[in-house]
Amino acid sequence: MNQLDILVPFVLPPAELARDLLRQSKAPSLAMLLGRGKATPLQSHDPFSRALPHEHWLARRFGLPPPPQDSSPGAAAALMQGLGHAPAAGHWFVLHPAHIHVARDHLVLTDIGQLQLEEEESQRLFAAALPLFTEIGHELVYGDARTWFIRADAWAGLRTSTPSAASGRNVDIWMPEGPGELAWRKLQNEVQMQWFAEALNEQREMRGQKAINSIWIWGGADAGASAQHSYGARFGLRGWMRAFGDGAQADQAHANAHAHTNASQVNDILRGDGHRLLVLDALVEAALAEEWGLWLQHLEHLDREWLAPLLVALRADTLGAVNLVLTGSDRLVEVAVTRGALRRFWRKPSLALLAERCA
Repeated sequence: MNQLDILVPFVLPPAELARDLLRQSKAPSLAMLLGRGKATPLQSHDPFSRALPHEHWLARRFGLPPPPQDSSPGAAAALMQGLGHAPAAGHWFVLHPAHIHVARDHLVLTDIGQLQLEEEESQRLFAAALPLFTEIGHELVYGDARTWFIRADAWAGLRTSTPSAASGRNVDIWMPEGPGELAWRKLQNEVQMQWFAEALNEQREMRGQKAINSIWIWGGADAGASAQHSYGARFGLRGWMRAFGDGAQADQAHANAHAHTNASQVNDILRGDGHRLLVLDALVEAALAEEWGLWLQHLEHLDREWLAPLLVALRADTLGAVNLVLTGSDRLVEVAVTRGALRRFWRKPSLALLAERCA
């Protein structure tokens, strides 16, 4: 069947805000899909899980190895491969240059997607940090401006958190625990001290940007832990989700999913038969920052530029079926929609599903 899975992270707003937000929402195509489709029972997720619901869903869908209990998905090796590296035998983690700031009585991790870190800046920080890793026998690999990798065989089993799960929250709760915990904290502190003296951060602050003053670790996996899937094509993969793409396709998908769509881009998604995946993650940054006015704007854009033309394709039978995977910070629901389901005129378009709470 010509089927499209559409993953939309953070389209389920916090329960306490949901009804007020949805009263202001203008998303008629999403309302039609939700009103006419068939929803699975709403799944509740632990709000203190070390990964978000959409991250757990992707890890399962792409066959990543089960992580240590209460840890982030083991994405490091697959992401290295997605960025063109063949990881040497051993246990690898993802590293992100990060910004941690002081709140009233605790430290808070800033969403790494907001850091606007340029390639040249990242290369300078990497070069400054590299001797600290080499000195203690850890291989450090540069992936791209936001993504590095560390080999730490003795740390296998270290329980870590994805940066999205920890963003905007007290980092003490989300710091690594288990094998290598103390060694990691010592290394993290040394990198922080090394970067404190970097003129680069002073230059960033003068431009109104946040200093890169720390690193974040997560995603531990053995070198052979590659992603497995049955999708004929994948679109909208960016950030760590590039672990599930390949080369030029992932780059083009990133460009498409963050531009105003047009007929040719929708056609790229609809071309061919089989099972495909589209990730629409435009709501993530606003939700993590709790900027709900901006969230509403992005929801309306997503509805107009993406869901509306896909709904037209479903009605025209160009698309056989759509499976919406909708998540929030602690909930997930899937909604299956077929052309036949759209004929259920007695079922009114509605966004009410987005405000439902788990029983």
